[in-house]
Amino acid sequence: MSSLRERYLAEIGIPVWRRRGPGEPEPVPSSGEALSDVTSTTRAVGSSTDSTRWEELANAVRGCTLCDLHRTRTQTVFGVGRRDADLLVIGEAPGADEDRQGEPFVGRAGQLLNAMLRAIGLARNEVYIANILKCRPPNNRDPAPSEAAACTPYLTRQIDLIRPRVMLAVGRIAAQWLLQSDAPIGRLRGRAFEYGESGVPLIVTYHPAYLLRSPLAKATAWTDLCMVKDLLMKNER
Repeated sequence: MSSLRERYLAEIGIPVWRRRGPGEPEPVPSSGEALSDVTSTTRAVGSSTDSTRWEELANAVRGCTLCDLHRTRTQTVFGVGRRDADLLVIGEAPGADEDRQGEPFVGRAGQLLNAMLRAIGLARNEVYIANILKCRPPNNRDPAPSEAAACTPYLTRQIDLIRPRVMLAVGRIAAQWLLQSDAPIGRLRGRAFEYGESGVPLIVTYHPAYLLRSPLAKATAWTDLCMVKDLLMKNER
């Protein structure tokens, strides 16, 4: 394990112990260490038609009034990242910081998510990050089923446009909604599901906000991230 990987694991809060032999030099990251080096960085950005479709979708979200959340939002939170990303990260809904900034996963939870991604060799701008809901529920309450149902077509369209190789659901609510299951997150994580007609591998892990409250769960979340990395490498384009 390289010093770079150890540093990223330390950011997440996972201690690393290893024995180094006498006189063994400190290893340096190899050219194949980061996942970004083994995944293609030359994928096409997308046609002008795709750009038009993205803009139309973003405009539809900005003007959406399908549920009552539009009455209390500061702004919609569409999503952020590469539109041709190999990894799509999906959370449940914007919080107060996201509602103000218009971007998902900011603040402390967003910083931890960034560190989690870096630990498997991915920068935030190399993935796409979105939520089930595009508007913040008042007082950060759980999304109502009717709200999630109203927003799901937007997320489905994003998935169709991105065509990710792997999806990562963070948190119980996102996982249960995507999988249409009421199983606890502890039973959903630890395996790869097939999502949608295309059978995109879907991995479930804990929400960064939960990991901030329950740091002992970070080691478990790390095994989920390793599954994501393995799938990305296995399904390299």
